[in-house]
Parts: sequence; C-alpha cells; structure tokens
Amino acid sequence: MNAVAAELAFTLHASPAARGGRCLVAVHGISRNDAEIAEHFAPLADRYGAVLVVPRFGPEAFPDYQRLGRRGPAADRALLLLLDRLTAQGTIAPGKVLLFGHSGGAQFVHRFAMAHPDRVARYAASAAGWYTLPDPGLAFPYGIGACPERPDLAFDARALLAVPGQVLVGRRDVRSGPSLRRSDTLDAAQGTTRLERAEHFVAAMAQAAAARGMAAPLRLATVADAAHRFSGLARRGGIVALAGAALFEPQA
Repeated sequence: MNAVAAELAFTLHASPAARGGRCLVAVHGISRNDAEIAEHFAPLADRYGAVLVVPRFGPEAFPDYQRLGRRGPAADRALLLLLDRLTAQGTIAPGKVLLFGHSGGAQFVHRFAMAHPDRVARYAASAAGWYTLPDPGLAFPYGIGACPERPDLAFDARALLAVPGQVLVGRRDVRSGPSLRRSDTLDAAQGTTRLERAEHFVAAMAQAAAARGMAAPLRLATVADAAHRFSGLARRGGIVALAGAALFEPQA
C-alpha cells in the first residue's frame, strides 16, 4: 500500500465570513500552476462564501497525483488527511467538499470523486487529458476495476454515479501535445483529443447511470474560442464563472 507524505502543501484563502464554511478545493495541472489557480478562484470563493483550498502536489513528492498515486505517495489520501485536519481546526465545515481541477488536476478531481464519492458534493473537471471510465472490467485508472498498485482503492459504481458534476473543455482543445497521453488502446476507447475524450466520458457516465436506472450525473460545457491553457480559458472563456455556476448554483 502506498505511503502518504507527512504533509501536503497548500494555499488557503478564507474571508472572515467564510471561515468555518463549505470548502472548495481547486487543483492545478502538471505545470503546478497552483498560484495561478488560487489567484483566479479566490474571488469566486469570496462571492459564494466558501473557503478555498489549493493543494500543491509537488513533482517529487507526488509524481503520479493525476492517477491518485500509483507510484509514490497516495495523493487522494494526502488530500483527505489535509481536509480532516482543516475540519478539526474549524477552518472548514464538516461534510462534503466541492472540487475543481484543470488538465492534470481534472484527472485527479474526477478520479478522487469516483474513489471517494462520500466526500464530494459536486465536481468540475476542466480539460482532462483522459478519463477513468465507469467500467469494472478495466483495471484502474482505465476503469474502476481493481488496481494492483493501489489495492486499497474500491469503487462503488452506484455511489460514484450519484455525484453530480460538469466536464468543461475548450472547443479548440484538439491539438495533441506532449502532455496528452496517447496509445492505440486509449485513442480507440476515448478519442484522440481532449474534446473527444470529454464527450466520450460524459456519454459513458450517462450510459452507466441509465443502466442502473439513475439520472446522468454529468453535464458537458464547451468553451468557445478557447484551447487548453488555463490562462486563456480563464481570461477569454470565463471558465472560472462556469465552474462556479456548476459547483454552487442550483441545477435544474
């Protein structure tokens, strides 16, 4: 079983009125742009009266955080320990948290929600490179089957399909750069671009939910005139506002 790092670095933003309130966790991509994420999401947290927690999964301590940590420390357990500590200190309210992640952070966020649905109220995943599908016949992280590197992970399909969320992606996010995982198997299963893979994941989650008599858990929002970089999505595409509406506003 993977060890957990002694402490997860993080940035905390909490207005006096929000302290002890609901928690929004926003997770960076593989560029570790946690400072940029914190800068853009702090005003959103203030608007909705939430406490913002931005963890930093350093490349040496958490080299595989996107997949919850099959190598090195378990990133999901590190975040759970941090949240439990902040709750015990009265910094955040007990109960489920709201999650946002971009790119590698979106990989972490949707997998965290799948592995720990009892800890997540809603999530918004922005432009993940690829996704874990709700298929128990595929080993994690490709599906929700057993993972030899993380035998402690156990997935409850009905529980994870009950967590509402939104998948966000730029309409121009169709380039295949070095950070996009490619393989014949993955391309055939999910598509060759982040846009195609987002569409496939939302459809797969809807199909799995329908097979169990459940409502589709996810909505897809495409951002016009935007590609992959968080800075462009935030400044031109309004992705922070879209995430805020998905996480905080009542859903029809």
